[in-house]
Amino acid sequence: MATFAEYAALARQLADQRRETDRDAVAADRHRSALRATLDQLTRRLDTQSHRLDQLGRAAGVTADPPAAPGARPASPTVSPAPAGAGASGAGASGGRAGGSPEPGTAGAGGAAAAPGRSGVGAYPQGATTTGAVVAVPTAAGVPAPRAGGVDPGAELAEARRLADEADRLIGLTEAVGRRPPLLPAWSPLARALAVYAACAAAGVVLALVLLGVAGVVASPGAVYVATCGALPVLCFVAGYLVLGRWGRPALGADGPPPRFVPLGFVTCVLLMPLAYCGYLVLFRLLR
Repeated sequence: MATFAEYAALARQLADQRRETDRDAVAADRHRSALRATLDQLTRRLDTQSHRLDQLGRAAGVTADPPAAPGARPASPTVSPAPAGAGASGAGASGGRAGGSPEPGTAGAGGAAAAPGRSGVGAYPQGATTTGAVVAVPTAAGVPAPRAGGVDPGAELAEARRLADEADRLIGLTEAVGRRPPLLPAWSPLARALAVYAACAAAGVVLALVLLGVAGVVASPGAVYVATCGALPVLCFVAGYLVLGRWGRPALGADGPPPRFVPLGFVTCVLLMPLAYCGYLVLFRLLR
């Protein structure tokens, strides 16, 4: 017969086990709460990333495919109907009575699998036939294969967080590139505008020199001089203005028109053309 001391020792042991179980339960509950909070945070980050990716896709002119319907299933393999004479020949070969019903006490040619009823119910497993040929049953697309062994939720969430950080970094780099204009992205807006207007003015100077070379053959020298000093500078300015408006606008974050520095462009094109023309005349006089 157990003594009171043994009973007290067992009670203390049971109390210790209960306290340990309570501590484990509290720790497990805190761990689940931490995992749930991490999952919620990752879900919000993924939603934000999806929104940013949609903006990048619209800016790049790429549209995402619409998601599949939740209840959509892959198409099942179609079974071609048997020829009309197959049933009659089968009935004759099985020794059945008129009407296709088997003789009492005998089984049909298909066995239990040929018995009428629901499809897929019979003596043979689904995907196999009585002839030995196996038909592959399609599986749902996009369903990952089950992993072998246990999965640590903490490790999976840590990997998901790492991938989310990498995605944020790549999206940030893409947005930084998208906020730069395609034309001279590393240059400042002022330097870009000055370079574009100077290039247009240089092209106008080359065209003016060509016109001066053919002066008197295609047109009169007076008309060529008027075009060189009046029309070409304006055309060069308009060309630079249009180039900055087309290729000087960033794909992202461009709410208004890009800076074109109209006074700077006008002065550059209008002054450079007459100066180049005067330099050409001086050089021509000196060489002559």
